[in-house]
Amino acid sequence: MPMQSIYDLLEKRILVLDGAMGTMLQRYKFTEDDFRGDRFKDWPCALQGNNDLLSLTQPEAIEEVHRLYLEAGADIIETNTFSATAIAMADYQMEAIVPEMNYESARIASKVAAEFTTKNPDKPRFVAGSMGPTNKTASMSPDVNDPGYRATSFAELKDAYGEQAKSLIKGGADLLLVETVFDTLNAKAALFAIAELKEELQIDFPVMVSGTITDASGRTLSGQTAEAFLISVSHLPLLSVGFNCALGASQLTPHLQVLSDKSVFAISAHPNAGLPNAFGAYDQTPEQMADQIREYLEKGLVNIVGGCCGTTPDHIHAIAELVKEYEPRALTVSR
Repeated sequence: MPMQSIYDLLEKRILVLDGAMGTMLQRYKFTEDDFRGDRFKDWPCALQGNNDLLSLTQPEAIEEVHRLYLEAGADIIETNTFSATAIAMADYQMEAIVPEMNYESARIASKVAAEFTTKNPDKPRFVAGSMGPTNKTASMSPDVNDPGYRATSFAELKDAYGEQAKSLIKGGADLLLVETVFDTLNAKAALFAIAELKEELQIDFPVMVSGTITDASGRTLSGQTAEAFLISVSHLPLLSVGFNCALGASQLTPHLQVLSDKSVFAISAHPNAGLPNAFGAYDQTPEQMADQIREYLEKGLVNIVGGCCGTTPDHIHAIAELVKEYEPRALTVSR
């Protein structure tokens, strides 16, 4: 971990998280053959779209994306592991390579972050191991005709998250980010696994949790309000709690206000670049997004801010320049 503690830095300034990995990888226009590489050329199912696999088959691209975000001013970069759990990788019959996928993703990010920290020790860079929500939910049925059915269990999620977390930490991640939480029971399984891992390895490291408000109702997919979500995860010693994805910056403001008012943790936000257009693309410019994020800063709502879907290094650069003008939200982070 970089010399200066992330806890100390949070008291001094607003930290900047990176932007979207998927948005950047789309620019490469990778084909099925690119996803496969030599190693997986005979794999029995289609692999195009499995972005996490690119850490093994196109590591130079992953390294380049990290470098672009760090050059833009990001303090924290996320590993390319949003779907790198055995549960999500079952779609590609790749459960067996999940540990390697996470380890290599963390190693790549850690290597690039260390380069930037060495160049400028006054601005240390951190690697957050990205732990996405998986493609299954523990508290809701995917079958409207069988409301009691569950596609996964708490125990399965805990084991999958535990495997992911261990490989991320061993690969060099400084902290873990349980993100895009749409079902808090999934997140609880991840947090339980992380607590077990800390005990097993006899080490401590920071943990960020970021939920997602799915629509104008102001609730997560599993039906929780911002305050209910916060209460559900507040029994653990977190670095930060926040929201990402689903909404643009301005739509997130009232929900961040709730977290800021009620939480003892740092508050994070990495919204999308606005709402998707009719073609599913994001049109919000860096200047427009920064202008909306200014409201968070004027109200003193956040300690960590970055971008989710549709954001690029240009968006992160605009945010990094903006936050220099503002003090972070006052906090007493539990360590």
